[in-house]
Amino acid sequence: MKTVDAIKVLNEWDKRGRMVFATSDLRKTFSDTSEKTFSEGLRRLVRQEVLTRAARGVYVNALSHSPRTHLLEKIAICFRRGEYSYLSLESALSEFGVISQVPIGRITVMTTGRSATIRTSFGEIEFIHTKQSVSEILENTTVSERPLRIAKVDMALRDLKRAQRNMHMVSFDDYEQVLRETAT
Repeated sequence: MKTVDAIKVLNEWDKRGRMVFATSDLRKTFSDTSEKTFSEGLRRLVRQEVLTRAARGVYVNALSHSPRTHLLEKIAICFRRGEYSYLSLESALSEFGVISQVPIGRITVMTTGRSATIRTSFGEIEFIHTKQSVSEILENTTVSERPLRIAKVDMALRDLKRAQRNMHMVSFDDYEQVLRETAT
């Protein structure tokens, strides 16, 4: 895998809005190389700052022209492909203005996959397992311009309780206000 060829392929993906890749994605993209050549090429692309290693097995196109907004969410999706995941807990409640603290460099994600905290070079992703059904997840989350679905305010608070997280930051007056606003 030549650097120039890799950059061309990554630029094509970038034009389609894709900047985060699992190792397996890159392996499929550069399938005409041997495993050894692929591994060496991947290391070279990281060393030459064409790719940034976000965490084990996940890379970000460092030359991407796409906005890096919600990059941690894109990385989270890459880690939990095939699972239902949505932004919830402190991350969602902060966006609704129900808790006073704003998580910086960290997102909290509910997932049908396993729980884990993953430290990336772009921030931290905390995955919390949920046993909720797919229909319950879809009914209580919304889609926006962001990569992940986001819990509705009542779901985010329920998730916070289910996960036995600290409730002292929650402003129940603000919570009631958001509920009234979203009900109309």
